[in-house]
Amino acid sequence: MKPVPKQGILDMPAYVGGRDAVKGVAEPYKMSANENPLGASAHACAALEKPFDPSIYPDGHATALRMGLAELNGLNADNIVCGNGSDEILQLLAQAYLGPGDEVLHTEHAFLIYKLASRATGAQPIAVPETALTANVDTLLAAVTPATRMVFLANPNNPTGTMLAQDDIVRLHAGLGGDTILVLDGAYAEYCDPQTYPAGFDLVERHDNVVTTRTFSKAYGLAALRLGWGYCPPDIAAVLNRLRGPFNINQPALAAGLAALEDQAHIDTSRAHNTQWREWLAQQLGGIGFSVRSSFANFILVEFENGEQAAAAEAFLCARGVIPRGLTAYGLPHALRLSIGTEAANRAALSALTDFVNQTDAAEGRG
Repeated sequence: MKPVPKQGILDMPAYVGGRDAVKGVAEPYKMSANENPLGASAHACAALEKPFDPSIYPDGHATALRMGLAELNGLNADNIVCGNGSDEILQLLAQAYLGPGDEVLHTEHAFLIYKLASRATGAQPIAVPETALTANVDTLLAAVTPATRMVFLANPNNPTGTMLAQDDIVRLHAGLGGDTILVLDGAYAEYCDPQTYPAGFDLVERHDNVVTTRTFSKAYGLAALRLGWGYCPPDIAAVLNRLRGPFNINQPALAAGLAALEDQAHIDTSRAHNTQWREWLAQQLGGIGFSVRSSFANFILVEFENGEQAAAAEAFLCARGVIPRGLTAYGLPHALRLSIGTEAANRAALSALTDFVNQTDAAEGRG
């Protein structure tokens, strides 16, 4: 006899993050993890250098951080729940509202955590086909059944970079029952135009079944600290606060997160850098024959003729000191995801892929 986990857990593949090292390459360009190439705000780094007493528990309510988030975004601080990364908020939602017999919808090529968090509760995740690698509201609504309890929508989506407009999100929500939660994952929101991005905060405030999540891991450059948050209707916020750990965010993360909020100039600079080099890299790669999807996030999706060619390109890039993200686990074996990096990283990626194309053409007699 030995302990046996809940049914379905052993059927879940373990999450594997982007590769971060290449044997024989001392300092590769890591373009596999969607990290901010400009790093964290100087304000956040300064906050991390301030001494603190490690024997004292942090603020278990993340009061100052929630107040800062509320002021910046025009929100109600009482409805903000902070987590150890936005992943924790997603997992808490699944833990609180899903169980055996429930169904969870996510798009075909969506962030893997949605599937893993759902299966951990015994619920059944259902991958809904996309149209041109973009969520399709009609297809999602057609997949809804009486057992549907949650819909996860990353906007922009990882790893495709595609995004739905506000009207589409409103229509999706309108087609869901009141007992089905729409979760809008805005991990890449800060990389979008703040004037046009469909944040979803208004939907949260008008309805009882919409939650938005954000992270400090991407544009804020605090990936190592694991800090995220969700904006929830009051009843859902109360539930998540009962489930989360009493001190789920450490003191350095709280301090750095609050300091990062105070430096929105860093976010503006990061967004401008990302937009400039994302468009440049996409245009350059398109010019040498690659199919590159338009992206609203801090990465691009590069498509190849087939999975074999994508694997060969991944190996070629790594040998040249550029690490992309393979996407077989996302159902896209014929594609690679490239995070937007520093100017040097972006140029190195273009150079390597140019040489890969030339080598492939020569091998196939097209040179």
